[in-house]
Amino acid sequence: MSYPRVPGLVSIVTTVYNKLPYVKECLDSILNQTYPSWELIVIDDASTDGSYELVTHWLNQHEAELSGSQGIYTMRLPRNTGYAGAVTAGMFLAKGEFIAIQDADDLSHPDRLAKQVRYLQEHPHIELLGTNYEVFEDGSPDRRSPARWLRYGEQIGRTYAAGGHCICHGTTMFRGELFDRIGGHTRRIEGAEDYEFIAKSIRPGARNVENLTDVLYFYRRHLKQRSRQYFGQSAAERDDE
Repeated sequence: MSYPRVPGLVSIVTTVYNKLPYVKECLDSILNQTYPSWELIVIDDASTDGSYELVTHWLNQHEAELSGSQGIYTMRLPRNTGYAGAVTAGMFLAKGEFIAIQDADDLSHPDRLAKQVRYLQEHPHIELLGTNYEVFEDGSPDRRSPARWLRYGEQIGRTYAAGGHCICHGTTMFRGELFDRIGGHTRRIEGAEDYEFIAKSIRPGARNVENLTDVLYFYRRHLKQRSRQYFGQSAAERDDE
């Protein structure tokens, strides 16, 4: 038996694996959102550096401020499953009409959720929506550079059809019904699970995905990024080439 999704609610899914130096700032950026109707789902993928303990401490510290949210849920996985397993677990817990991804080492603009929800409500044919973003070096949050690899409109479908990539996964918000229809991330392309999820979201000829031109996300570049394990550089560096 399936249950209806909560109208207007944004389920924010954040996966954490050994992100102790960054996760507090990430959570602060969620707390500062101007959009009022959201729930936070934090999936800790068996961190060993104290990340989970920091998350629970942060939640306790901000209990009063979080009282207006629709729910805060944390799950600590019993073993490290990898990104695909962790993020999909979070999506299964999401009950919102919309699901938003938030990477634990990045930051969201205060108006991110509000602007993405507004666009999706005004454009019912769009199922997945990314945003423009800026990159900053760890320790220098005020020195940001623009992304150069994003595409918009009809160019998005053409890019993915040719095997390219032009939506930043961390910026995405999508309709819960899209996840209900196609499922979550898989391990078929190790290290590029985000690409595979976006690519399978695209309906050929339907133009059901889009990017906002507004800068609503801030991508932190640092030496411990997951993408460096696979590509020797951060995702932002790779995709800007």
